[in-house]
Amino acid sequence: MRTLTAIALALGLAFVAGPAAADQNDPRLGDLFTRLKAAPDARAAHGVERSIWGIWTKSDDDVIALLMNQGLAAMARRDLRAALGKFEQIVKIAPGFAEGWNKRATVHYLLGDFAASLHDIGKTLTLEPRHFGALSGRGLVLLELENAELALQSFEAAIEIHPKLSGANLNAEALRREIEKNEI
Repeated sequence: MRTLTAIALALGLAFVAGPAAADQNDPRLGDLFTRLKAAPDARAAHGVERSIWGIWTKSDDDVIALLMNQGLAAMARRDLRAALGKFEQIVKIAPGFAEGWNKRATVHYLLGDFAASLHDIGKTLTLEPRHFGALSGRGLVLLELENAELALQSFEAAIEIHPKLSGANLNAEALRREIEKNEI
């Protein structure tokens, strides 16, 4: 389940059309995050979410763009070691590119290296504190580490930014029920 969830997330983002020059510093993101938070339903939120991911995953550096595409393609064919290598190159060449860290965090998670995943999620969030994907991913890692309270905090932080984020909402609701049950 973990593998399918993370790969589906990564693949869904790999083919999003977006501008040629973009990253977490793109000035269009402010308006997009405002629209995401105010989206009246999941369908509207999904369209805005795709625009955000499109910006996050794009780089105006041709080498970074190529490595990102190669890494995403490797993930699509479940060649996680090859994907890891591509994302490692990205973070070395462009340590200020948040999505390089986020994608590497995803691969570390899929490989079961939760400490490395949390490290890379921290780097992602330092560069892009609104990264709802990284926040939700941190929740998934914390679930694997059996830390329900911190996982819930991460999912809730993602929901604060992206109220219609279905996976985070489902996980948060399940954790709330579990925590309430254990407190009784």
